[in-house]
Amino acid sequence: MMLSVPKIIGSTLAEHRAHVRNKLFAALSQLMAESGFDSVSLADIAAAAGVGRTSVYNHFPDKESLLIAFIEHETSHFVAELTAALAQVADPQEQLRVYVREQINLKRVYHLAPGPDLRSVVSHETGMRLREHVKQVESLLGRILQAGIADDTLPDQDVSAVVPLINSCLSGRTFPDSGPERERAITATESFVLRAVGMPEDALQPA
Repeated sequence: MMLSVPKIIGSTLAEHRAHVRNKLFAALSQLMAESGFDSVSLADIAAAAGVGRTSVYNHFPDKESLLIAFIEHETSHFVAELTAALAQVADPQEQLRVYVREQINLKRVYHLAPGPDLRSVVSHETGMRLREHVKQVESLLGRILQAGIADDTLPDQDVSAVVPLINSCLSGRTFPDSGPERERAITATESFVLRAVGMPEDALQPA
């Protein structure tokens, strides 16, 4: 009896594995956007990715392992892009605007809805690992606020309490996909966040 061997995509096994993982990540993102993580099975993900179901297990033992790898992949890219964008401006006020816009743009490609909050449908261990990736992004916002406090741009405040409040504001709002309405919504959100952290009124107008 002859066994079928999966076709290798790419010039090396490492390239093949990376290609398959990226296809699985894209499929997971799409399916979560359509029906939520709790409604998706590994078989669904394999079918959407065009990958054999048994091949998925060569990469991930279960759905939560795939989710963690996907979050790690997305977070590392986002943190790198956000860090590069923040490096282009030195003023904490403008850095805060950059952070707000980058977080809003992230929501357009980083689909984790609809359905229940991820933390309510994954194991406690997975939830804790997901939280670690959130902390990477929160630390960038914390540094922006601390810099603003240090140079008296912002009043003294409890940064550890303010950071999750800002992120909840950004993640809890739906923005238009494009057009003037989207820009107005983003500008209004920028102003709201700047006011919330105590930015002077004369600094609220877009640069």
